[in-house]
Amino acid sequence: MSDPHPPYLHPPYKSTPLRAPSRPLIVPEYGPDAIELSSPVFGHSELGLLDNDLTRQHAGEPLGERIIVTGRVLDSSGRPVPNTLVEIWQTNAAGRYIHLRDQHPAPLDPNFTGTGRCLTDGEGRYRFVTIKPGAYPWRNHHNAWRPAHIHFSVFGTAFTQRLVTQMYFPGDPLFAYDPIFGSIADEKARERLISRFDMDTTVPEWALGYQWDIVLGSTPTEEGP
Repeated sequence: MSDPHPPYLHPPYKSTPLRAPSRPLIVPEYGPDAIELSSPVFGHSELGLLDNDLTRQHAGEPLGERIIVTGRVLDSSGRPVPNTLVEIWQTNAAGRYIHLRDQHPAPLDPNFTGTGRCLTDGEGRYRFVTIKPGAYPWRNHHNAWRPAHIHFSVFGTAFTQRLVTQMYFPGDPLFAYDPIFGSIADEKARERLISRFDMDTTVPEWALGYQWDIVLGSTPTEEGP
């Protein structure tokens, strides 16, 4: 199987020439251990009661389709990774981030910030309640649109131990036109980024459910694009 991770330099994604390293990695003389000693330490006390429910963080309800996203964080051997910090960020239902650089003509939602976090339980499971994000234009090429997605960040025991990736939704017609999704050469690796609709996770008359597992070493990361 080919490398599941995207390359640092992927010309169809026009930002990578500005980001891809052109020189060999330099390892600090004091070593990585010293860096990790000064990194943040995350614990239960850092989390708020509504951090994993993005629909209840404001006084009113956000607009859009309510969804539940859940799954497990697993190591390369398939064992659960408990008590690890999982963070997400995403657009609102109209496909807009709350960010000064996002100025495309889609409405902001005063009741949706688009960020959340939680700790995995003893079985490595996480759970978020949120709004299904919208697609958005991103000016990479003519008529460029990103498929609906949620960004995920998984922390290890220190800030330098971090995986950043994206979760997509099944059946999105924009997959074929997205150079970020297409930067992953291995087809099976690309499929690992697509969540699975799950009726058991779905709550009647309230929210659709999606399952998506993160397997360390196998789930493509954002090391490149």
